[in-house]
Amino acid sequence: SITLGLGSPEKILDELTLEGVAQYIKSGKCKNIICMVGAGISTSAGIPDFRSPGTGLYANLQKYNLPYPEAIFQIDYFKRHPEPFFALAKELYPGQFKPTVCHYFMKLLKDKGLLRRCYSQNIDTLERVAGLQGEDLIEAHGTFYTSHCVSFCCRKEYNLDWMKEKIFSDDIPRCDKCSSLVKPDIVFFGENLPIRFFTSMKMDFPRCDLLIIMGTSLQVQPFAGLVGRYWTCSAYTLSRVTITVCADPLFGMLGFGGGMDFDSDKAYRDVAHISTCDDGCMALADLLGWKAKYYYHIYIILILIHYPESRSDNGRMTS
Repeated sequence: SITLGLGSPEKILDELTLEGVAQYIKSGKCKNIICMVGAGISTSAGIPDFRSPGTGLYANLQKYNLPYPEAIFQIDYFKRHPEPFFALAKELYPGQFKPTVCHYFMKLLKDKGLLRRCYSQNIDTLERVAGLQGEDLIEAHGTFYTSHCVSFCCRKEYNLDWMKEKIFSDDIPRCDKCSSLVKPDIVFFGENLPIRFFTSMKMDFPRCDLLIIMGTSLQVQPFAGLVGRYWTCSAYTLSRVTITVCADPLFGMLGFGGGMDFDSDKAYRDVAHISTCDDGCMALADLLGWKAKYYYHIYIILILIHYPESRSDNGRMTS
């Protein structure tokens, strides 16, 4: 009815800016925040994204002699030629990189009781390193955290340390039980997303008050379709807000996200903040009055990452 000009949506934000979003969060009406994130939130950690011209992962795979860049993540190609994937995995393996400002901002949202869920396309596990737990995360494209034998008759599970030892010794990981390949539980092209992705989105998105999208161009389905699901939910209550943090102003001009409206005469809830993900998170934290706590929060987490001996048995700092 709004599209046809037959009704007016409820105005939630005083202004379609980051300041307006901050006021909405501080009002107490925003209780359930969902973050949708992609590779762009990890580039400042030194991990390349996939599609940036020249610097993206797909632009720098020539040494693996692939028939086409995406083949390195194709399940059929992997089963025939696992060597390129495991060579790349050695370069990108979790534990070599530290979380970014953006990762810690999502942890701060959790600590404030505002984060309903983080839906991540990333496989680098940096959300977990920053302090998010399994129940906080939907790792839509899987994770290196666990691995399984690819044989349907076996499916033996292996942990992160087992896979790391194999990869860094340049061994192709094979199952101790049946000798089939063992693959990290990341989702390749041609594989289904985890069941939890589909069950959780049915519960989470109807309750979402604020959707924050960061570091993703939303080109891969079905993850990108979550925005459409959010839009459908919003049609019933008209009480939700979307903020997109992106580095390219063309996203807003091209109608990025399908269903989001940043600058038309009918725009009423969607905000595009053009900056790096880290700068956008710092700006929002500042507007919320969280910046001092934010720096302290990051400082404490960095101590626990680099000096785990300072953590006591109950998880608290001992000194």
